[in-house]
Amino acid sequence: MKARGFLVVLSGPSGAGKNTLLSAVLPRIPDLKYSVSATTRPPRPGEKHGVDYYFLQDDEFQEMIDRGEFLEWAEFAGYRYGTPRRFVEECLAQGLTVITDIDIQGARQIKQRMPDGVFVFLLPPSFEELEKRLHKRGTDSAEAIGRRLKIALEEVAAIVDYDYWILNRDLEEACEQLVAIIRAERARVSRTDLSTLPL
Repeated sequence: MKARGFLVVLSGPSGAGKNTLLSAVLPRIPDLKYSVSATTRPPRPGEKHGVDYYFLQDDEFQEMIDRGEFLEWAEFAGYRYGTPRRFVEECLAQGLTVITDIDIQGARQIKQRMPDGVFVFLLPPSFEELEKRLHKRGTDSAEAIGRRLKIALEEVAAIVDYDYWILNRDLEEACEQLVAIIRAERARVSRTDLSTLPL
């Protein structure tokens, strides 16, 4: 059976565990493609260009904006982040499911352009746990962590704009939930080419 491709947008506060969850989900679902975002922030230790992010200079990022090459872009904690348009559109045209992790601002832009997307909000177990995770990363200054925590409190209020929420208390449980959401969305009649049904 053929199905129309769709985009899954995963959002949540910094430190909620979006990258860890995506790493666990991607191998479990055939034909699920990860859309690598672009950013002007410097790479953290171990991050690779083209795998974790496309790490761009400010002028490179601006040129992509000017050429209309982003599906969405936003500024967060002093850096710009964006979703390159071409990869997503090519995958969707092939009937594939694409997943990306972006912030609230970017998700709002995508919802306007792709209202049939699937929007999932990832919550940390608690604010205290979120603070612990950010400190444990060891990649941000105390000032940057304070800024991220302040933003996190504001972001949680945006959960009402999402289709689903997942509490990331246990990685395996969160992974199973996200897999179930994607499988259910793939089975939507509205996404299926009914002429390809086997009956």
